[in-house]
Amino acid sequence: MRARRGGKLFYFNFDLAEEIGLIPKGGRRVITPALSRAILDTFSLQIINEYDITHHVKIPKEDIRPHRYMATRYLQMQHPDKKGHTSGDGRSIWNGTFKGREGRWDLSSCGAGVTCLSPATAIEKRYFKTGDKKASYGSGRLDLSDGVCAALMSDIFHRNQIRTERTLAVIAYDDGTCVTVRAGKNLLRPAHFFKYLKQGDYPGLKRVVDYYIARQVENKEWRLIQGAGKRYRDLLERITVAFAKTAAQFESEYIFCWMEWDGDNILADAGIIDYGSVRQFGLFHHEYRYDDVDRLSTSITEQKNKAKYLVQTFAQLTDFLIRGKKKNLKRFKNHPSLKRFEHLFEQTRDEAVLYQIGFDEDAQRRLMRSAKDRETVREFRAILRYFEKAKARRGRHAVADGFNWDAIFCVRDILRELPALYLSGAETISPQQFIEILRSDYASSADVRLSRSRREKIARFQRAYRLLVRRAAALTGRTAGDLLRQIWERSALINRYSRVTGDAILLVGQRMVREWKAISTEELHDMFRDFVEGQILRPESLSAEAASHRRAKSGKTQRLLHAMLDTVKKYREGV
Repeated sequence: MRARRGGKLFYFNFDLAEEIGLIPKGGRRVITPALSRAILDTFSLQIINEYDITHHVKIPKEDIRPHRYMATRYLQMQHPDKKGHTSGDGRSIWNGTFKGREGRWDLSSCGAGVTCLSPATAIEKRYFKTGDKKASYGSGRLDLSDGVCAALMSDIFHRNQIRTERTLAVIAYDDGTCVTVRAGKNLLRPAHFFKYLKQGDYPGLKRVVDYYIARQVENKEWRLIQGAGKRYRDLLERITVAFAKTAAQFESEYIFCWMEWDGDNILADAGIIDYGSVRQFGLFHHEYRYDDVDRLSTSITEQKNKAKYLVQTFAQLTDFLIRGKKKNLKRFKNHPSLKRFEHLFEQTRDEAVLYQIGFDEDAQRRLMRSAKDRETVREFRAILRYFEKAKARRGRHAVADGFNWDAIFCVRDILRELPALYLSGAETISPQQFIEILRSDYASSADVRLSRSRREKIARFQRAYRLLVRRAAALTGRTAGDLLRQIWERSALINRYSRVTGDAILLVGQRMVREWKAISTEELHDMFRDFVEGQILRPESLSAEAASHRRAKSGKTQRLLHAMLDTVKKYREGV
């Protein structure tokens, strides 16, 4: 490794740094020259790669670091080698671990230069100079605006209880690139395991699995289990639970995360890693596909079966570890873990739709107890899904990074507005009013035509909704009116009108990059914090209340923040 000169600390995550134990809790949150130097000295790095070595690139001795850093090997769908012999981190390094108060953390740097594990090297059979933009995956750099977007989105997801890697720091350079420092208590991906599985390398697979389990135990995420067989079965159960619940959460929250057979774009605990192809949709754009040069991604509804396939692969993996013989993956298509996955997925989707309506945890739990009430929940889910999946007559068309077929209804709007309408005395609302609330800007008059079938579904939607409210009121010992008032308050936040999308976050990140040199570092961090806290959609979060009272300090940052919020509002229905 070599030092990369000319970097400036764009962003530092004080909350995360305190949690890791890098800085003391309760101290002043100011980027001092000493803090900036420490971050740049530690993380402003560039890989000395095979191109540098074979071309005898001259590097000042004082820039060369005395120790080696690691770019990890793992399976990659984009790579010609489908067994992981030459694939892995194409532009990232693993910096090492930090043992803090609350466990051991992995730290990695993205954008630190191209490695020979990049698909570009395997495809073109040559080494690449860092910064080369002529080949896909050949640069090794990360655009500053992309790094800022990842920092914003990962913090928003974390605050909304979505598992994710987190960004500790963003280091900016004058050429518009950056290095982002990513942190997590365990940054291993399924792809790290599957590399050894595909190769039939039992010792290698056992080492990585045992290491992963030991880290989870060290961090008190898992309990220590005696006996290797029991530990591996426990691993499979935890993987099954994590991926079933996460796949259901992604579908419920309209989060697109390209899961594939290789397990490259997701962490082993089902957390998000690498925000390059991650999106949060404003509507249920279930036909959206990301265009990754030579292939299109899965869609948001296909994520479930991809997650299930990952669980099936882990069933094969654990059987291999326990029995010492690798069986064909097809023999695990009816494994009990897949039935467990299906049950957990459906249960989590039921809980998620109750939460989205606005029921608190107590009401959700009571409604999920009886088979009859769960049947009503499923009926409501099915009707909700009909409106979510309705598509524009325009058909499939290209978007900035792929293809989409626009959804036409925003069910979040009807869930937000319905409680207030019922509290005002309305027993039911007309189909015309219902559709006008639901209707998105993507919908034409023909798209929202009130057919007989659609009128019937609107009536069923309202009947199921009111039945759930009455049942929850009876089960919790409240009046329907009192419960509706609570639902109204909660739903206003859960289904907030201005909810950030992938389209919006790209423009917000670009705006921050354009303006950062015109405002102070403290003002930038205030603006970053206020923007993130304005996207907390969980009533249980104390910070959500605090965010409504917190404002950026200066008039300029106030105007910039308002401009970014206007962007969120403008692109609230996008991908």
